[in-house]
Parts: sequence; C-alpha cells; structure tokens
Amino acid sequence: MQELLIIKPSSLGDIVHALQVATSLKAQCEKLRISWVVREIFAPIVRACEAVDQVYVFERSGGAKAFLRLMREIRRKKFDYVFDMQGLLRTGLMTSRTHAKHKVGRTDAREMSGIFYNQKVPLPPDGRRSHALDILLQFCPVLGAKPELRGTLRFREVENLNLKFADGRGGAKPLLIFPDSRRMEKRWSGFKQLTELLLREDRSRKVVWAGSNYVPDRDAFSAAQFLNLTGNTSLVSLPALIQRADWVISNDSGPMHLAAALGVRVLGIFGPTDHRLFGPYPLNGPTNHVVQAPVGDLKLLSVKEVFARFQRIDTPGRARQPGGLRNI
Repeated sequence: MQELLIIKPSSLGDIVHALQVATSLKAQCEKLRISWVVREIFAPIVRACEAVDQVYVFERSGGAKAFLRLMREIRRKKFDYVFDMQGLLRTGLMTSRTHAKHKVGRTDAREMSGIFYNQKVPLPPDGRRSHALDILLQFCPVLGAKPELRGTLRFREVENLNLKFADGRGGAKPLLIFPDSRRMEKRWSGFKQLTELLLREDRSRKVVWAGSNYVPDRDAFSAAQFLNLTGNTSLVSLPALIQRADWVISNDSGPMHLAAALGVRVLGIFGPTDHRLFGPYPLNGPTNHVVQAPVGDLKLLSVKEVFARFQRIDTPGRARQPGGLRNI
C-alpha cells in the first residue's frame, strides 16, 4: 500500500480540482491510500469525498500552537509521497516537516516554498497559461499515472439528508444560482434581475439561491417558485444539492467548479478572472458554458446579455454544441 499525503488547505474551487486529481490517482493506481491537509472550513467536503481516506485539519486561525499540533499529528505517520499542491510558504513548511521520501511540489510555487521539495512537477505545455486543473494533473505522472481525469468524483451519502424541498413542481429539477463569490470583484450584481427574468419566462420553473454567505432577496419572489438557501448551505450537503439541479448559474466560485466536476450543466459568469485558466473544466465540455464580461468588468455585463445567453443554450430539443464557451 502506497501512502500519499496531499497538502491543499484552500480554497474551495482549488480543493475541488485537487479532489478530481485524487480521484484520478485512485482510479489509475492500485493500493493507494490518500491523506489530506485542509483548512477546518473546507474539511467537511474533503472528508465526504470517497477518494480521501484520512483528513488532517489545519486550523489557520489557531496560530503557531495549532500549526505545531498539526505537525506532531502528521509526523506520527510515514508517507511514501507528499504532494504540496498549494505551493505557499506555510504548505512548504508542512511538507518539510513530514516523514516522506518523496516531497513533491509545483514548479510555479511561491513564497520560496520550492526550497522544501526534492522534486518539482513541470507545468503543462502551455505553461502558466494552462488551466488550473491541468497544472494539478501534472502530479499524476509522479505515481506513474497519466495526467488526465479518470474515474468519477463521488461523495459519501449524508445520513438523513432530504433535499426534496428544493425541487420544483412534480419533482422537477430546480435552477440553482450561487450569487456570491469569495472575492468582491468576482461578484456580479445582476442575479436578482436575472431571477426575475427566469421565473417570468417559465412559471413552472423553480429557482434556488445557495451559498455559505447570506444574500438578501427582499421577498421579491413567490415561495412556490423561489427558495433562498444562502447562508444556510452546508459543505456536506453541497454535492447532493448540486446534483439535484438542472442548471447551475454562478460567479467564478467553488460551487461552479464542483458543478462542472459532477457533470451538471453550468453557466459561469466571469469578470476579472480568465475563463481559459479558471473556467468550468473541461473548457470544451458540452455541459460547460461561460459568459466573460467586456474588458473583464462585471459592471459592464448586462442582465439581458446573460439571460439571452442562457436562453440560447437552454432551448429545449436544441443540440448542445461542444465547446460551449463564448464571450459576450
């Protein structure tokens, strides 16, 4: 049995990408056991992933005392490989303190973390202009695996989790919207107006807002057609909630990447970040679509443009074209 420790504490989108890599490694490598170092706020989704066998929690707010406690816990075990997929000083220090023969990091590691590795994985052929997931897939050849996605990302079922309340009439799949994003400049302000247009277009449709931070809707919509779960969406329930959706419409965020990883139809709304580097993966997937704001400014992206884009890709019976990415 080979023991692998993945160090990827944050953020949610990056963790989703790394979970896809872990799933691919498990599918390609026999007798592989994967442990993971993750921040406490993201630990539930890593624990729930079937590809991960053990989780070590990094309490970022706990200071040096919590860091040293984590290192003592990790050092009780010997690993064959440690993959630092984050590439920052603190994760480099974690790597240096592990008992492992092979300490592997990123070629593009920052904050001098590269000094702690005895092996670095190369960048893909497109270098720094590669998609974030393609960069992480370069860890696969270290274990003799191909740098491509294999297997299916799966999450353990949550006991007594019932999400039928989020469904539309007759159990129809809802349209799931994530109106928040970790960074202010990545938050589009048009979700309320977009919801109005979506509900007006189809009276049988149900729209659900979700996310960890509360976004007020000001009771603007009928309870029969709308549900606001923002501020009340747990990471444990997130995969199951997304899998119940017909579509996910989202800013560039972790839930958008999770929806793409689970094969749910996605419309990602991009501003200052480049969809070619951070869009729903794979970029040419028939279920993955984006709208890129003019000159990267979300203030210049109108609701009518996003709604028109959605109408074009959601037309019933219309053949979905591969490579659904398009700038407006």
